[in-house]
Amino acid sequence: MRTSLAETLQIENWLLNRGKKEERLLIDAKLVIDEQLFEKVNLQREAYDLIKLHGRQKLRGEIKEVERELFTGKKNFLFQDRIHSIFTK
Repeated sequence: MRTSLAETLQIENWLLNRGKKEERLLIDAKLVIDEQLFEKVNLQREAYDLIKLHGRQKLRGEIKEVERELFTGKKNFLFQDRIHSIFTK
């Protein structure tokens, strides 16, 4: 079940709702009759979902690191004090 680059790009355009309407309709029709294509689309969708999840987890980690640095570092005491005063008034 080898996927060509052209086919991968067609699937990507279909998954991301890009490209010409006619090409998208053609993929829709092929998905109904071609089980291998259907499987390839599902695998590519799963790969995109995993990549997106990984990116979100990485971003959360970076945000937590910035938060930790801002609210625990002694050099940021004035910032910390201003933020705490906003929420304690």
